[in-house]
Amino acid sequence: MGDQPAFTLNIDQNKYLPTDGREVHAILSVGSTGGGVTTQAVAAEAAEVIIVDTSGSMSGGKIREARQAAATAVRTLRDGVQFAVIAGTETARVIYPGGNPHLVKATPATRAEAERAISRLLAHGGTAMGEWLKLAGHLLTAHPSAIRHALLMTDGQNNERTEVFGSVLSGWSGKFVCDCLGVGDDWVPAELRKVAEAMLGTFDFVRNQGDLSEFFRRLTQASMSKTVAELSLRVWVPQTATLKFVKQVSPTLLDLTGKRTDVNPLTGDYPTGSWGAEEREYHVCVEVPPGQMGQEIRAGWVKLVRPDTQEVVASGNVLAQWTDDLAQSTRINRKVAHYTGQAELHELIQDGLSARAMGDVDTATAQLAKARRLATESGREDTARLLERVVEVDPATGTARLRRNVDKADEIELDTGSVRTSRLRKEGS
Repeated sequence: MGDQPAFTLNIDQNKYLPTDGREVHAILSVGSTGGGVTTQAVAAEAAEVIIVDTSGSMSGGKIREARQAAATAVRTLRDGVQFAVIAGTETARVIYPGGNPHLVKATPATRAEAERAISRLLAHGGTAMGEWLKLAGHLLTAHPSAIRHALLMTDGQNNERTEVFGSVLSGWSGKFVCDCLGVGDDWVPAELRKVAEAMLGTFDFVRNQGDLSEFFRRLTQASMSKTVAELSLRVWVPQTATLKFVKQVSPTLLDLTGKRTDVNPLTGDYPTGSWGAEEREYHVCVEVPPGQMGQEIRAGWVKLVRPDTQEVVASGNVLAQWTDDLAQSTRINRKVAHYTGQAELHELIQDGLSARAMGDVDTATAQLAKARRLATESGREDTARLLERVVEVDPATGTARLRRNVDKADEIELDTGSVRTSRLRKEGS
């Protein structure tokens, strides 16, 4: 097993609760390391589908940049990876390889053939992202032992009915990972957010279409570095306790609570997608009944499990102990406080932008001004700068007001960037 990646699980929390305390919070830091990661990545079976929006709104420079970006992704594939390229309009069509829809092994010859097929892409038609994902899903699930990944790029709004799109997402959730890119300022971040949440992927904003190739290269390269197709967080809580939520909090915010698969009445598995050499952090909250003074209990037992083999690769305990020492019970763990603040910042931005879209100026102003203050206090200079383009604060009076003319691209960048979090700085740094 020396060539397998090694996983670590560290748990940060303040286990001490006041005499009537019930909520236990913990941050799970999960890392994948090991000298064999690079070797394993080369040998790992992988399947990749590149999805390019070729709807009518992609005409002109956008389709040219999209062709270049898709070709860059194909060139980034390592030899042996099974792949296909899909053109997406109101339908989905495999433009490479030809014949019956299937994946083909990447070689110098097949990559060259794929690039020629990509060079012929034209912009026309509508946008039905659910159809694109369904076709990608059928192609990828024909390779059940592979690390399955799709890369989806769009510049427009989905034309499918909400319930149809939602049905596709729920039906294919957990079957493969999908990373999404939005180009220009006509797409809707909420739509790609739904895809990323359902498919355990990321979504990002390509502000300058000339950067599209670099985004494609980076995401494809990240996919090629994965060594484990799936890892689950298996969480047990006592019979008298309730697991309130399980959320990924770094490097991006992702609520896993609704993705639970029951193992038994006290235990559930939460999917985390594919892994390479990386670190992620998760926030769990358990509600326990009040205990006796000095009593310590295991409020949760967390295991990292490979679903294919049921191998437990790391584990740790979430503890609770009741005390009447206020200094102990009121101390907030730094990591818990940090990521609680990051989640609050995301919610403030989302609520503020939603209120602004609905014309509720007072709520939008209050939420976005608070978000700006929190971003500044927590060292999120990048987010604070974006918020300054949407809401301004009079330094003399402290009065906040929404800016009248906001660049749509600034608003989208703020929206999409709100799911990314910063790591906790080490004390003294």
